[in-house]
Parts: sequence; structure tokens; C-alpha cells
Amino acid sequence: MEQAPIFRLIVGLGNPGRQYAGTRHNVGFLVLDELARRDTRKAFHFEPKWNAETVSTENRLLMKPQTFMNRSGDSVAPYARYHRIEPHEVLVVLDDVALPFGDLRLRKSGSAGGHNGLSSIISQLGSEIVPRLRVGIGGPPGPLTNHVLGRFSEPENQSLAPALHRAADAVSHLETQGFESAMNLYNQKNTL
Repeated sequence: MEQAPIFRLIVGLGNPGRQYAGTRHNVGFLVLDELARRDTRKAFHFEPKWNAETVSTENRLLMKPQTFMNRSGDSVAPYARYHRIEPHEVLVVLDDVALPFGDLRLRKSGSAGGHNGLSSIISQLGSEIVPRLRVGIGGPPGPLTNHVLGRFSEPENQSLAPALHRAADAVSHLETQGFESAMNLYNQKNTL
């Protein structure tokens, strides 16, 4: 059986500020809120040293960078360097417009695939071996910026909680059963 990865840092990507709360681009923040609810039942608090909202669990830190999306590495890399966390010990949770709403894609490594937040983290950590969980937000009917910075539609809102639970389940499964098992189970068409 494959050895399960140990993530010392789980990062959810999004944009700070009330005007971006509840937008598709902030789905990484929403998944981390669900993980924090399950693991600690504690609220995130702002850590000025890292310019991030964080909450500690027994074995890891959950982080929501408070930089804008394309500068996410400005929070993640200094924290990782200070705590001697290797890139493969960081799991990044992010949105993906190429995936249908609610679909998931787990990967051990690879390019940023056009996602500026992940690109910033990869660049500043100096490695593409950064595990990631992509959460589908669907393709835009119009301009990309309007779509990712837009709020969830009514049908999406009805399916949002189950999608967030499924993403959090994928993280838990990944940490106990390993990548192969988690990818086989969760990298499939969403049936929500």
C-alpha cells in the first residue's frame, strides 16, 4: 500500500476582502473553512508575520493568504522556509475554470496550468512538486474575470455545500490512503 503524504501546510487560495467573499475564485478559502470546522472548530485569525489568516490543527497549519491571488507565494514561501517545510509537504486548494462545477482533480505536481495563485507559489517555492487539489467552478459563459470574481449562481449555491464537503473528504482520504487511492476515488465526474 502507498504511504500517505504528510501535509504540514494546507493552503486555500482566494482574494481578501469583503467584496470577494463568496466568489468562485475564493473556493479554496471555502474548502479550508470546512477543514477548520472539522478539525478544530476554531476560527481563522490574522497572522501579520505571514500576511495570512491561519488556524492550527494537531499536525498542520491551515492558511488563507491575505495577499491577492497572484501574490499567494508571498505568504506561503516565507512560512514554509521559516518552518523548514518542503514543497511536497504543502497542499494547495484552488479553483479551476477548466473543470465542471464541483469536479475535483488531485495532482502530486505539475505546472500551474494558467492559475496565477498556484504559479506564484510554485515560483517562490522553486519547485513544481507542490501537491494540489483543484475544485471545479465551471467555464465562463462570458469574460473569464467576470466569471471567477462573480458569485455562485442559484443552482451552484444549492450544490456548493456538498461540493465543499466532498473536497474536504478528498483531503482526508488523501492524508490517510495516499494519492493513488484518492485520485482513483475523487478524480472522477462529480455526481452531486
